[in-house]
Amino acid sequence: MNSAWQKLARGASLFFVAMGTNAAQTAAPVASPYPNRPVRFIIAQLPGGNADIIGRALAEGLVETLGQQFVIDNRGGASGIIATDMVVRAAPDGHTLLLVGSAFGVNPAVTRKLPYDPLRDLAAISLVATAPNLLVVGSSLPIKSVPELIAAAKAKPGQLTFGSSAPLGSPHLAGELFKMMTGTEMAHVPYKGAAAALIDVISGRISMSFASMPSAMVHVRSGRLRGIAVTSLKRSKTLPELPTIAESGLPGFETSAWQGFLAPAGTPPHVIAALNAAAAKSMHRPIMKERLAADGAEAVASSPQEFSTYARNEIAKWTKVVRAAGITVE
Repeated sequence: MNSAWQKLARGASLFFVAMGTNAAQTAAPVASPYPNRPVRFIIAQLPGGNADIIGRALAEGLVETLGQQFVIDNRGGASGIIATDMVVRAAPDGHTLLLVGSAFGVNPAVTRKLPYDPLRDLAAISLVATAPNLLVVGSSLPIKSVPELIAAAKAKPGQLTFGSSAPLGSPHLAGELFKMMTGTEMAHVPYKGAAAALIDVISGRISMSFASMPSAMVHVRSGRLRGIAVTSLKRSKTLPELPTIAESGLPGFETSAWQGFLAPAGTPPHVIAALNAAAAKSMHRPIMKERLAADGAEAVASSPQEFSTYARNEIAKWTKVVRAAGITVE
């Protein structure tokens, strides 16, 4: 974890401990009694990862705006299902909240029986951050664009390979979406972590990876990997010279790692509105935007309706991709 993240995390932790009457006195006026006691903020990840740090920094901003403690409760495991189920079962009064990641949109496609309905049993507050993947090939591979990659894959069905940091993670699913939309055959090679996958792309053992931006950028800038395109709909502010896959011949192609903010279904609309406004203010603080940009990510301030639509589309997209790829989970 670099110093900027450490600063955010340390500041958030100290803020939760020390926060007392001063926060209440300086909080922005809220036209409702919410929140009237400490809020339990469940993060669907163990401590230490980017989602955890984003969640803690988000919570710090919520404390500043709403004038009440947000107590972090890390509940990792089962791709976020454990954490999500805890929030679904909580009272819908805004005092138990949830931060989830991209697995939220994949779980319905790969889990035979979820203990909840992700669209019915939760209320969207806001999408808070997104980060595209970066399509990279080894510098020795004579492929410099998405059309060239598609042509190579069609010329040699099944011979090109793409590595990912883990099965069903964003890099893996980006590759499966690419295969589905292009009608090509490429073999997926799972690794235990992004570093191992990228080492094999650099050495030529595998052809490519739809890697996370933080793991791939250092190798692209050093020349050991060639960046072909980003997987977001818009070009990345971090690498604006690279086109998107969507603008390179695959309109509508989009996949990103993301974090979203949710509450139990039935949470009062005025509470959702207060949380949405506070989340936007928190995510748009300069230190947050700066740190996200360093990892190729962007802060987002969506409306609850926009996030609800986004989550619905993610679930539909990955259900279609998983079925097309014939992916099964034991």
